Amino acid sequence: MRFIDPHAHMISRTTDDYEAMAAAGIVAVIEPAFWVGQPRTHVGSYIDYLSTLVGWERFRAGQFGIRHYCAIGLNAKEANNEALAEAVMEILPRYLLKEGVVALGEIGYDEQTELEDKYFRAQLELAKELEMVVMIHTPHRDKKGGTTRSMDVCEEHGLDPTRVVVDHNNEETVQEVLDRGYWAAFTIYPHTKMGNERMAAIAAHYGTERVIVDSACDWGVSDALGVPKTAHLMLERGLSMDDVHRATYANALAAYGQSGQMREADWLDPPAIDQRTLFEGNSVLRGGQAPRVEGDTPATTPPAKDRLIIE
Repeated sequence: MRFIDPHAHMISRTTDDYEAMAAAGIVAVIEPAFWVGQPRTHVGSYIDYLSTLVGWERFRAGQFGIRHYCAIGLNAKEANNEALAEAVMEILPRYLLKEGVVALGEIGYDEQTELEDKYFRAQLELAKELEMVVMIHTPHRDKKGGTTRSMDVCEEHGLDPTRVVVDHNNEETVQEVLDRGYWAAFTIYPHTKMGNERMAAIAAHYGTERVIVDSACDWGVSDALGVPKTAHLMLERGLSMDDVHRATYANALAAYGQSGQMREADWLDPPAIDQRTLFEGNSVLRGGQAPRVEGDTPATTPPAKDRLIIE
């Protein structure tokens, strides 16, 4: 099976994660712009961060056979720093139009403050102007109310629900999100948000039409293999291969493929891997490591016992 992880903060992960993800069948990831764990205090930090998403991470993933895409946006937490938010809004368009950017996101609410609302709305207008897909971050607190409000605001601004992915859903929100015509994405975390057992139950109950599974792996306790592990569990729980394929691959491609930046041919007919290649003088390898060159035996592929195999 092939998988897409459409919400993975790979800047926080190691190259070991890319190797393991590729071995487990993940062919593509989408990395949304994100809160980095502490407040950014200057727009220059954002410029360097967004440049990494469209540059180094795209290169690094490709060195392990994974296609890397991203979403660009001002996150909800930092919308509360008005001076920073204004400066970030000025630079967003230059990044939103870069190659490999499939959405504006992740944006939405954290504490549902006035400033969060202001910049959520401003970014929705920017998405309309640039005809972009939108990735919504729903709040961790007041999940149900914040999810409903997010969709209400999208509709106030005239966005087409089929071009909006509402992420971090749970049992309280899924029905309304699907009923209103949005893509319903679910974050698979080991201990919080949505475990894979719960995800399998939701898929069995609601089906997988417009349902998307992602890992949202980041700098916290999270699992870069959340998508293939959930697919494996879904099959064990009796879901059909078609249902699992939709939730862990086809729906993400359909939703974000609307950008015109993400095509199945990108990984079915990929460029050859050559780990001798450098990015700004940098390699993914360290001294003494044998580079993987397409056609050679991968020198850095994990032993079979360490791989997650999905039959």
